[in-house]
Amino acid sequence: MYNIEIVTIIIIAVNALVSFKGFKDDNFFERYKFQVGPIKAGQKDRMLTSGFLHVDMAHLFMNMLTLFFFADVVINWFGTLQFLIIYFVSLIAGSLLAMFFHKDEPYYSAVGASGAVVGVLYAAILLQPDMSLYLMFIPIPIPAYIVGIGYLLYSIYGMKSRSSNIGHTAHFGGAIGGYVTTLLLLPNLLVTETLMVILLAIPIIILFVMDKMGKI
Repeated sequence: MYNIEIVTIIIIAVNALVSFKGFKDDNFFERYKFQVGPIKAGQKDRMLTSGFLHVDMAHLFMNMLTLFFFADVVINWFGTLQFLIIYFVSLIAGSLLAMFFHKDEPYYSAVGASGAVVGVLYAAILLQPDMSLYLMFIPIPIPAYIVGIGYLLYSIYGMKSRSSNIGHTAHFGGAIGGYVTTLLLLPNLLVTETLMVILLAIPIIILFVMDKMGKI
């Protein structure tokens, strides 16, 4: 049986409770989602609270499933406190990057734990680069770093299409937060896992190059 750490259970439970409240209460959802206009008007708490809201059960399930698979890798390496630092730094970094990209769009809104979760995913891959995953309908193990990079490349598509209020931009902010925080906590990874450090930086670089070229 998989031994899930108590802090992971708590985070999943809080996400579920807040999201269920948002599913049933539109006023609650609207008040605590990420939205540029209200944040610039002073409601800074949205940059944190939006990370615990989700648009629907599928969105919540996928984020929490990803957290379930990768959180304990980070906890086993760093312990509970540093895991929480990575989680919340990634969450806030996601919101900050969303503000950077959408600062002139007062009605831009987004929700989801994706920023925090991708930060944890990136941290786990840096710490344990030989991890593999089995995805639905694919009967062969896929290296976790390919999943992580693919997830962010898909997020670029989501940012371009803007087909939902899922926080695709926050995926990148979270990845940057998890990536940088992990390297600050364990800088010898720059030497021991140089290739992985470079590979995980690729989608982040692509994002900013595309932004510079006006493609986002």
